[in-house]
Amino acid sequence: WYHDNLTRHAAEALLLSNGQDGSYLLRKSNEREDLYSLSVRGKDSVKHFHVEHTGTSFKFGFNEFSSLKELVMHFANQPLIGSETGTLIVLKHPYPRQVEEPSIYESVRVHTAMQTGRTESDLVPNAPSLGTKEGYLVKQGKIVKNWKTRWFTLHRNELKYFKDQTATEPIRALDLTECSAVQFDYSQERVNCFCLVFPLRTYYLCAKTGIEADEWIKLLRWKLSQIRKQLEERNATLSS
Repeated sequence: WYHDNLTRHAAEALLLSNGQDGSYLLRKSNEREDLYSLSVRGKDSVKHFHVEHTGTSFKFGFNEFSSLKELVMHFANQPLIGSETGTLIVLKHPYPRQVEEPSIYESVRVHTAMQTGRTESDLVPNAPSLGTKEGYLVKQGKIVKNWKTRWFTLHRNELKYFKDQTATEPIRALDLTECSAVQFDYSQERVNCFCLVFPLRTYYLCAKTGIEADEWIKLLRWKLSQIRKQLEERNATLSS
């Protein structure tokens, strides 16, 4: 579960898209050579904690441990306090083993998906693709403004929705490279709604809970930031 040069942003994306409450990983901090960051998912967010390597021990807050294993064992039984929110976080699921992601997200590595009942040595490098998400959302119709439950899948730069989870052909596939914004929407009578802004249409979607809506928004926004970054890099290459 040590991820070397994984960035803070990438750690958040990985833990939010493929992790679960209590999933954690360790990475290098970009602040100092002797500092590491412990990234832990708790509820709808990822918290980052400094771990200092003194050469002979690991310092974590006011505690000092002879090894990382000792640190993990300690906080597997008593919770961390998740910053100012007071969220209690326990280290439950290590997010281990780097696995190359053969996709456009070359700067981010995808790692082994945690499976219930498996130990770390049982895991195989078959992680879901980075940023993959699926689930039921309620969508507003284009012409008739009624709401219907649809099964959504997010993969690469494509958001598809199906009549239900058993359907094999999507009703529509939305190309996120054409999407200009993703944001919470408070104009509807329903709660937990958000919208995706496209040139010819804005799609209004509602999740079952606020946490789920927030996860969709965070992941979709991360996708859009990656798309913009790739476009900027491509334009810079062409102009040079």
